[in-house]
This record gives sequence, C-alpha cells and structure tokens, in this order.
Amino acid sequence: MKEVKYQPVALKVLGRITKNTSKRIIDKTNIYAEKPDSCKNNIIQMTNRGGIRLRVGNWRVIMKDDEVLHILNHYRLASVDLSECCSRY
Repeated sequence: MKEVKYQPVALKVLGRITKNTSKRIIDKTNIYAEKPDSCKNNIIQMTNRGGIRLRVGNWRVIMKDDEVLHILNHYRLASVDLSECCSRY
C-alpha cells in the first residue's frame, strides 16, 4: 500500500464539504492507494500538468502517483442547467 499525503489546500477543501462526501473521497483515495487496478475505470492520466485524476461522483481528485500518493487538490464539476438555453430551439 502506498502512503497517502494530503496537501494543505486539499485538506481545506475536505474540511469545507459535507462529511459523507469527504468520507467518500478519502475512502476512494485509500482504495486506490491499496489496489490501483480496482479504480482503473475512474482514473485519467493528465497530459498538461502531469499526474492523475480520480473521479469520485461529481468530484475530481488531482494526484501525483509516485511511491507516495500526493493528493494535490479536489474540485467539483459545475452543474449546468441547459433547459433555459435549449428551450427556445
């Protein structure tokens, strides 16, 4: 199992979101640290900034995957309401 280290900005985000969402993100991160192949369909190799992106519901976890798993940041995908813009067509 790889060691998981959270950057301060990632800990700040985890402290601000709901507890069950935070727990889900931490659980998925720990599962990936234990068995990387189990999350293969939720991982994308990032090309521009290096590292990987783990999908957890509407959240994305940005990580550097070395011998130690560094959690750099979390971000939520914005939900867009297309009903207003598409209703006139």
